[in-house]
Amino acid sequence: MCLAGLFYLVAGVFMLRKEISAVRGWDKLITFAPVFIAVPLAIFAPEHFRGPEFVGSMVPSYMPARWLWPYFIGCALLAAATSLTFRKFMRLSSTLLGLMFFLFVCMIYAPSVLRHLNNRFAWIYLLRDLSFCAGAWALSSLYSRAASPQLSKWMLLFARIALAFAAIFYGVQHFLHPQFAPGVPLELKMPTWVPLPSVWAYLAGAVLVAAGIALALNKKPRIAAASIGALMTFLTLCPYLVILVRAIGGPAPEFNEAINYVADTLLYAGSALALALALPREPDRVVL
Repeated sequence: MCLAGLFYLVAGVFMLRKEISAVRGWDKLITFAPVFIAVPLAIFAPEHFRGPEFVGSMVPSYMPARWLWPYFIGCALLAAATSLTFRKFMRLSSTLLGLMFFLFVCMIYAPSVLRHLNNRFAWIYLLRDLSFCAGAWALSSLYSRAASPQLSKWMLLFARIALAFAAIFYGVQHFLHPQFAPGVPLELKMPTWVPLPSVWAYLAGAVLVAAGIALALNKKPRIAAASIGALMTFLTLCPYLVILVRAIGGPAPEFNEAINYVADTLLYAGSALALALALPREPDRVVL
């Protein structure tokens, strides 16, 4: 998983080197959006090739040939990562990637929410994959703009609203449960070695709520999306990458959990930056 992520990171930066050097400020970070989406997909793919271990808890019981789907998803993740990294078939891959995450929401996470309406983690997982879907479709809207302008507009609107709702919900969760690690507020608690853990949560919550409201109201949405992406990029590096480094040589389950948190947070960053990439710059902004 680590080798796959490193390969696609290096390859993605190499492919984007001219675009990165040609822009400044927010745009330099925004340019990394396809790379930040591709790298987590490459990290997740090998995990799916364990196949049967995923069937028991993830593949719905009504699906035929349940043993096949983890392998199929693993191949799809690698295909999407390769497409986004090497800039080939971008419209097709981003559209299908968004559809895949949307199906995850409908088939796995929405039923879980209906069964556990009061479980905040059920909502967090649903909004996480909905955000991943939004990021992929934001990229698709960018590459569909010339051929299908109306479809592109609706995909961009969906991406903006979905990411806005997720950011606001996550931000509120940071204020209500500051003991948990910031970013996508899952089950991991902030490690004891991190100084001022609650401050991290409150600052992340404030950024997410403010940026989410700005996205929902369509007020400086590009800056708002880039702010979420910048926050999640920072959190990927610290604390999650530090947690991963500290897990090296430890029990395999802890290392696997750590790399999944790195990939989740980076994919959320890439999704927000993809929205920023697809949104027009302020002087040219249109109302969606």
